[in-house]
This record gives sequence, C-alpha cells and structure tokens, in this order.
Amino acid sequence: MSEIESEQPRPAVPRVLVIDDEAVVGMSCRRALAPGGSQVDIFQDPRLGAEAALAGDYDLILLDVVMPQADGLEILRRIRAAGIRSEVVIITGHATVEMAVEAMKSGATDYLCKPFSPDELRLVVGKVAERSALISENNALRRELETHRGLEGIIGESRAMQRMFTVLRRIAPTPATVLITGESGTGKELVARAIHRLSPRRDQAFLACDCGTLSPSLLESELFGHVRGAFTGASANRTGLLEAASGGTLFLDEIANVSLDTQAKLLRVLETRRVRRVGATEEADIDIRLVAATNRDLADLVAKGQFREDLFYRLNVLPVVLPPLRDRHGDVPLLALAFLEHLRKSHTEIRAHGFTPEAIRLLDSHPWPGNVRELKNIVERMAVLGSGELLDAGDVPPELLGVRIAPVVGALPHDWQEFRVLKRRLRDEAIHDLERRYLVETLDRAGGNVSRAAEMVGIQRTQLHALLQKHALRGSGEDATTRS
Repeated sequence: MSEIESEQPRPAVPRVLVIDDEAVVGMSCRRALAPGGSQVDIFQDPRLGAEAALAGDYDLILLDVVMPQADGLEILRRIRAAGIRSEVVIITGHATVEMAVEAMKSGATDYLCKPFSPDELRLVVGKVAERSALISENNALRRELETHRGLEGIIGESRAMQRMFTVLRRIAPTPATVLITGESGTGKELVARAIHRLSPRRDQAFLACDCGTLSPSLLESELFGHVRGAFTGASANRTGLLEAASGGTLFLDEIANVSLDTQAKLLRVLETRRVRRVGATEEADIDIRLVAATNRDLADLVAKGQFREDLFYRLNVLPVVLPPLRDRHGDVPLLALAFLEHLRKSHTEIRAHGFTPEAIRLLDSHPWPGNVRELKNIVERMAVLGSGELLDAGDVPPELLGVRIAPVVGALPHDWQEFRVLKRRLRDEAIHDLERRYLVETLDRAGGNVSRAAEMVGIQRTQLHALLQKHALRGSGEDATTRS
C-alpha cells in the first residue's frame, strides 16, 4: 500500500454480500475486505444469494453476471424492482464488458473485471463507500432544507434570516407601508410576496413594478394609468397599477430610481388614497398596501437632494433589512440544493442530484457579491455543464476559485500549542486545495487520460490514481475506466 493510501484510508462498507458460483472469488473478497472492518457473507448458490440480497440488510452486493444456475442481470433487476437500496457492483469476465455496461444501466453502481486484484477490489469498494456517504450527506441536507424552508418558502437557517422572519411575521398582518432594503440579488421581491401572502390581502392582487427599467413618462403611465388622448399614442383608457392593485398589494422595486416629479405625485396618492390618471380630471379612491424596495441608501439620497424627504418617511414606516448572502452563514448549501432540485424538475436531462463536500466548501467560501441571484446562476451552470450524479469541485466555475475569502477560524486559540495545531490545519487545507487544483489542471491538459497525465508530471500511474482517488477525481480518457 502506498504512503498516500495509508494517509487516506478508505471508509469500510459494514455489510458486504458476495454472490458468485466460484468459491475462490468469495474467499478472496473476504480476505481483502474483512481487515478493513467489513462483514462479508458469501453465497455460491445464486438463488440463496438472491434471497439474502432481497432481505435488504447489506450495504454492498458483489454480484457475478454469468453463473450456471442463474442470470446475474435478472437478480440485479429483481433487487432494484424490490426497492432495495444496497449498492451493487457487478463482477464480469473481460469478454463481457458490454454486459457490465448493460448492468450499469440496470442499476449497478460499478463493475469489476475478472481476474481482479485485492487492491482493485478495495479501490472499487472504497469508491462505492464514498458514493454512499455522499448520498447520505445530500439526503441529510435535503432533510435540513425541508426543515429550514423558513417563511412562505424562503430558505434560511442563519441567524440573520431568522431575525428577518420574526420581523416579517409581525409586520405582515398590518396595513402599514413597508420599505425593504438590501443589496441587488438578495431576493427583495420574494420577501414582498411573502408579506402579501401573510397579510389579510392574500386573496387579492399582488402587482409588481420595476421602477428602474422604465423612463419617467412610461413609469408615470404605468403607475397612474391614462385616459384616451392624454398623449401621443394613448389610443384607449388604461388602468394604472395603483388602481389595479386596489384591495391588494403593490410592490415598487428600485424606488430610488423614481424621478422627483413622480415622487411628488406618489406622495400625494399615499396621503389621500386617491389616484388620478394622466389626462383625467377625476380621481378614484384606492385601497392598497404599498411595499417598496431599494438597493440604495435612501437617507443618503435625501441628504443629496435626490429623493424627497417626506416620501422617504412615508415609505419607511416598517423597514425590513434583507441581509446579503455573505452574512447568511449556513444558508449557501441549503440554497444551492434547493436551486438544483428546482432545475431537476424543469430540466429532466440534468443528472446531478447533489454536491460533494468539496464543492459545497468552495461555494460556501465564495463572498457572493451578486448574492442569491449569483448563486442561482452558478448552480444552473454547474448542473447543465456537469456530467456526474454529484457536482464536484471540478464543476465549480474557475472565477469562483479565484475569489476566495480567508478560512473561517472561529474563536482564536487560548495557548500556543492550540495555535500551532490551528496553523497546521490551515496549512494542510491550503495544500489540499492547491494539490487538487493542480490535479484538475493536469488532467485537463492530458485530455482526461490518466496514463498521459502521469507521464506529463513524471510520477507513476498508480501514484496518480491514488491522488485522484484522494480528491474524488477521475479521468475521462481511454484508460479512465470505472476502476480509475
């Protein structure tokens, strides 16, 4: 066993079932796996082995494809049809690789070609164990996601979001105006919709207007409506959003972009609760709950004369501050998985159903200047371009790897010995990251061919395999079979 293998022991698979008519195969599997902590049961009779497999008590099943008394593929199909969650590794001869591929399509996790060495067996079993652990971690993350979906589907377990949920629950039932402030991409409209759904107006209209995308004249027509002939192109009467939202909620996003002239007209509507369409002489009563949002400091704009002070006070009755993603500690993994789950429902071609711990660590360490919107776009890119069942660090876009923040240390050590341990840990993590990035780049330059990559960097192919396995990487070239 190499030095690297001894430093990174493979996780043991607790219960292993071997179904193979050759006694030597079963005994070899037991000799190879038992020292690592696995309990290995052997059945030469495939019918008895199938019964044991269908009991569902095994973590891993090593199943021969070609046996005199039974068809291994048929046993595999029965295992999967029964809903047994055991991982299955197919054992096949060199001449039946096509059959092994068919077995993979039928639900096998991996395959071994006879004759195989103990190291090859341990390598495959180790990969299966790691895959099972990753699936378990992602399932745990899904359960946590369901627990922390928060308020009206808003996801967040961080203290910052929990504080905001408390505020929303208190203000939503009231009729008062709300001002949501937060950086671009933090989800201000999502919060506005949550306020509406939790209010007595939930059964009435929720209308939204992005004030930053319309010119002053178009925005005024959009908000107040107009009568026929009010201006060139006004060929018919039009109801504005202020009237259309009566009885419900009107959400004005990017309120800071409203012109001073329109601000004055909006202020009058809020004071009188009456609206007059552009070009009209009569006013109409309205009953709206106004929720406004901005990513700018309105108080600063007031000081600069760019926003009306009286309107600011009218809007800032119930302030809600939406925290940036970098301050929502613990929310990135939950949000990433939620976005991936949503993509899988709308894009059936996406294979990925989770993330590796390394990918989650990289996502969690990014400062996310674009906030939740940026994370959503990155997850979509990873899911569309990724080819594995679990999105790995290699699927994380390069620009995220280049924007790293300092590692989270927490409380500083109390004595020098603890500080030395902390330095060693941080150094090891930095070296681990550097080593992994080097391997990813090397494989990329070698076109995924492991043998070529080993030759390029001047190490043995077996040593490179061990390094790849350590970092949960694999090649994609001609020699990069499922055993690599």
